[in-house]
Amino acid sequence: MSTITMRDGTEIFYKDWGAKDAPVIVFHHGWPLSADEWDNQMMFFLERGFRVVAHDRRGHGRSTQADHGNDMDTYAADVIEIARALDLRKAIHIGHSTGGGEVARYVARAEPGRVSKAVLISAITPVMIRKDSNPGGLPIKVFDGYRTAVAANRAQTYLEIASGPFYGFNRPGATPSEGAIRNWWRQGMMGGIKAHHDCIRVFSETDLTEDLKGIAVPVLVMHSEDDQVVPYAASAPLAAKLLRQGTLKTYHGLPHGMPTSHPDIINADLLAFIGAALA
Repeated sequence: MSTITMRDGTEIFYKDWGAKDAPVIVFHHGWPLSADEWDNQMMFFLERGFRVVAHDRRGHGRSTQADHGNDMDTYAADVIEIARALDLRKAIHIGHSTGGGEVARYVARAEPGRVSKAVLISAITPVMIRKDSNPGGLPIKVFDGYRTAVAANRAQTYLEIASGPFYGFNRPGATPSEGAIRNWWRQGMMGGIKAHHDCIRVFSETDLTEDLKGIAVPVLVMHSEDDQVVPYAASAPLAAKLLRQGTLKTYHGLPHGMPTSHPDIINADLLAFIGAALA
């Protein structure tokens, strides 16, 4: 199993497929998942000649179930170490949900030459929680509910999230995918409950406004108006405006987990954006 040891001793699991001199795409997963969230995208881009890299965030998946460092600054610092260890240059970083927040903080702090473009999909940017500077955000009771449910019975909670709002299977006329539900649950249960519990604060309260303002490379912001996990109005349009070179791509009727539920649509749009970077 491939791992990189961080400065604090945490071992981060990663996948690194494709020729080492090929254009590289780095994928950042959402809560409480793992690099396996990106199976479809990694195969799609690998088959098209890209080098594809994805890691399990600390406390998630096959990485160390750390009881410390579960904060956005450390997540970004871990990615900096991964980029150095794998010598990732001019990489395109793609993040989903919490992974989108991780991308924003990392790209804003990345070493020169490491990043060429970025993509934020259903991302938590700029900030999710409601406060004076973000009146359109969600009230803290929503996230307190997540914390209570995870601490009480995360196995049941994860099953309910996957079979409901994450993939939009709770919408009228939706056809649930048992495989997608079980795979979501499997990934979630691989990680550590302490890190997952801590990460609720990370994805809800981390303010990424200044990070977005500081990103100089082109960024594609992809979000659906029907996202039931990260509401559209208080996220994607605001994030795109904060970016120096932000492009907003809005979808209608797709769920929060659209990279998995609608890979044909998402992969085609990613390829169009990435292809322009390589032309």
